[in-house]
Amino acid sequence: MLSRGSSSFVKHLLSSRRFHKLPFHVHPFSPSSRSLFSPLFRIHRTLKLNQPKPISNFSSETSTASSLVSSYLVVDVRCHKHVADMLSEALLCFGASSATIDQNDADDSSESDEICISSIFPEDHNISSSISHAADSIGLKELPIYEVRVGEQYDWIRKTQESFNPVEVTKGVWIVPEWRSPPSAGAVDIKATNIILNPGLAFGSGEHSTTKLCLLLLHNLIKGGELFLDYGTGSGILAIAALKFGAALSVGIDIDPQAITSARQNAALNEIGAEKMQLCLVPNETCTTATDSWGTTEEQSCNEVEMISETEKYDMVVANILMNPLLDLAENIVSYAKPRAVIALSGILSEQVPYIMERYSPFLEGITVTEMDDWACVCGTKKANPAAN
Repeated sequence: MLSRGSSSFVKHLLSSRRFHKLPFHVHPFSPSSRSLFSPLFRIHRTLKLNQPKPISNFSSETSTASSLVSSYLVVDVRCHKHVADMLSEALLCFGASSATIDQNDADDSSESDEICISSIFPEDHNISSSISHAADSIGLKELPIYEVRVGEQYDWIRKTQESFNPVEVTKGVWIVPEWRSPPSAGAVDIKATNIILNPGLAFGSGEHSTTKLCLLLLHNLIKGGELFLDYGTGSGILAIAALKFGAALSVGIDIDPQAITSARQNAALNEIGAEKMQLCLVPNETCTTATDSWGTTEEQSCNEVEMISETEKYDMVVANILMNPLLDLAENIVSYAKPRAVIALSGILSEQVPYIMERYSPFLEGITVTEMDDWACVCGTKKANPAAN
C-alpha cells in the first residue's frame, strides 16, 4: 500500500495559479495563506496520516487519549492508473487526511486500467466538493466514481507512528522516526549516521524520492566546513543531514511557522543547538510576528531575517520545493549562493526538468540531473558572474 498524509495550503495554490495547466505534481502543504510570490514559498509533502489536531509531540503526556481518537470517513475512489499518483495527492490537498493507492491494483498485470485510491476524510467533510476540486485541479474531464463509508473510531497517533519505519537512504545513512530504534544499534557498522525525526505537520520524512535525492547529493558533496542553506526547510531534515555529514553551519528558512517549530524540535532530537542550525521564519511580505498552530509565537525582526538570509554567503543551497516556485523564485534562490557554490533544485518530476534547465542555465554551469521514481534533482555550480550571461 502506498500511503500519504496531508496538509492544506495547496488549495490556495491550485485555485489561484491553475497548476493543472502546467506540467506539475501536487504536494500537500502545511496550513498557511502565503502568496506564490512571497520571498519564500514552500510546498510540504508529508508521507503520514494527518492528525485531526496538530500536535508537537507523540508522547502521551501532550494530550489525553480521548483527543487522539475520532471517527472518520473512508472514501474509495476509482480512477485511471496513470493519474492515480496525482489524484491521490490532490485529494490530500483538498481535505483528505491520508490517501492510499491499492498496490495490488497497481501491480495487476490485467488489461484493466483502473485503480482504487482509499482515502480518509474527517467525519463532517464535504466529500463531493473535495473530489470535484481534486479532479479539476489535475485536469480530469470527468468526476471519478467513488464510495463513502463511515470508519470506526481511530487512534490517529498509533496509526501515524505505525506508518513510519526507519528509511535507509544509502549505506550507513538512516532516517529514524523518534519512536523507533535505530537499525544500526548493535550493528557492526558503528559509523552509521542516524537522523532522528518527528515530521509533525511539515514535509520531510525521508521517504519521498525528492528528499532521498537531496540527501544523497549532500552525502556525496559535503566534504566538511560548508555553510548550508535549506531553502524551505520543512521538517529540517536536509539542514540536519548537512550538519551530520560535516557542514559547519546549517540555515533553514521557511514561511510556515509549523515548519520552523518542527525543524527546531528535530534539531533538538539530534542534539543540534542553535549555534549550529539557525532557523528563520520568513514572513510573506513584511517582517511581522507569526504564531504557529501550537501557540508558539515566532518573533523575528527584519535585521534577523537579513542576517540569516545574507546573499552570496552559502557554499551549498538546496531548494526542494516545486516547479512553479522554483521558476518564479530563481533569482532569489541563486542569490544566496557564493560564486562557484553548489545549487540543487528538486521537488520536480523528471518531465519538468527541461523547464528548470532553461530557467537556471543563465545562473548555473556544469548542470547534472539525478532521477528516482520519476522524480528529479537538478544540480549545478553558480557561475562566477551570472549577470553577464
